[in-house]
Amino acid sequence: MLKLRRATVVDVASPQGAASREQRLQIELVDGGERREAIADPALVGEARPGDEVIVNVEARDLGLGSGGFDIVHVNLTRGLDGGGTSSRNVMKLNYTSLQHTVEPVEMVGAKPLEVPLARPVTVLALHGQLAPVAWAYKRSNPQGRLGYVQTEGGALPGGHSRTVAELCRARLLEGHITAGAAHGGELEAVSTAGAVHHGIAALGWDAAVVGPGPGIVGSSSRLGHGGMAALDSAHVALALGCPTLIVARMSSGDGRDRHRGISHHTLTVLELLLEPVTVALPAGMRSPVGDDLRAGLGAVFRSAAGKRPSLALDVERPVRITRHDWRRAEVDLPAYAASGLPAETMGRTLAQDPLFFGAALAGGAALAELAPLDGSETGPALHAGPGDGGSEAA
Repeated sequence: MLKLRRATVVDVASPQGAASREQRLQIELVDGGERREAIADPALVGEARPGDEVIVNVEARDLGLGSGGFDIVHVNLTRGLDGGGTSSRNVMKLNYTSLQHTVEPVEMVGAKPLEVPLARPVTVLALHGQLAPVAWAYKRSNPQGRLGYVQTEGGALPGGHSRTVAELCRARLLEGHITAGAAHGGELEAVSTAGAVHHGIAALGWDAAVVGPGPGIVGSSSRLGHGGMAALDSAHVALALGCPTLIVARMSSGDGRDRHRGISHHTLTVLELLLEPVTVALPAGMRSPVGDDLRAGLGAVFRSAAGKRPSLALDVERPVRITRHDWRRAEVDLPAYAASGLPAETMGRTLAQDPLFFGAALAGGAALAELAPLDGSETGPALHAGPGDGGSEAA
C-alpha cells in the first residue's frame, strides 16, 4: 500500500533548463509539522506554489533508500485537480496506475519505415552517472558527431529528474532526449527502446545513440535483481537493429563492496547473458581480460588500477562467454574531464576517489566515436568480435 501523507508546500525552486522540468520543494507534513525536501513533476501533477496542499509519497525517504533524499508529490489538492488530459492521444504511459497519462510516441508521429540495418553505433550504459563522461569523450573525439540519449527503465523514470541531461543538452553534447517504455517526460516519447533508437537515428539523424537508465538504480546484491539488467535488453535491441554495439562497463576502484570493484558483477552478468558479442572499452594502459585465465587476468588488471585494494573476487562460471566479447582500449583524459565542470561524482564518490569509474565511462565515449559515421553514410572501424574471437589484447 502506498505510504501517502498530507503536506503543505513551504517553498518552491523553479525547474532549471530545457530538459529539467522537475520542481524542488520544501514541504511541511501536516501530521507532526516536519519539514522535508520533495520533488514534483509539473507535467503530471501541475505546478506547485507555496501554500498548496499536496499528498506526498514518503516511503523511500522514510526507508533511507539511495533514491530517498526527498518525498514525491502524488497529487496537488489545491491546483492539481483541474487537469483535462489530452483527448487527441491514445497511447498511455504508466498505464493502469494512478499516474497513467497519454503521450504522442515517435513510433506514430513523424515515424519512418523500419530501416535495418541502421549501421549507426549504440552504446549502452549501466548507470546514469556514466552519461556525462561518455558524451564528453564522444564529442571531444568527434566534434561534429550528433549524439542522442534514449532513457530506459532501470533507474528514475521521469525524464525531467536528471539535471545532467539538461546540462548536456544545453552544452550541445546531446542532440536529443527520448524517454522509452515506462520512462516518460523526455523531449520525445517512445513506446519501446527499439522505437526510440530507430527514430533517433533514422528520423532525427543522430550519428550515434547512448541508451541507459535515468538517475539512481534499482538494486539488490543478486546477479539478476538490479536495474543494470536493462542493459541486456538495450544491447539486444541495438544488435537487432543492426547497430555496432558497445557496453560501457561499470567499473570501480573506490566502491567498498567487493562485487562492484574492478568490473562490477552487474556488467559481468550482462556480458555473460548476451546472445551476441559486443565491444567493451577499457582505459588505455590496462590489459584486456581475455585469454586462458580470465580470473588471473582480471585480478592483474585491477590490482594495479585499484592501488592497495585486495584483488577482485570473481564468480564467473562461464568465462568463455565473457572472453568472446571484443575488449578494446581507448585513451582517456581524466584531468581534462575533471576541468570540464560536468558532473564528476558517483554514489557520493568524487572522480579523485573513484577514477576507474570515470575512466571506464570516458573509454566508452572515445570508443563510440571510433564507430561514428565518417562521411554521413558509413561507420568507423568495426569493433565487433565474431563468435569465438577472443578479442584483442591492449597492453
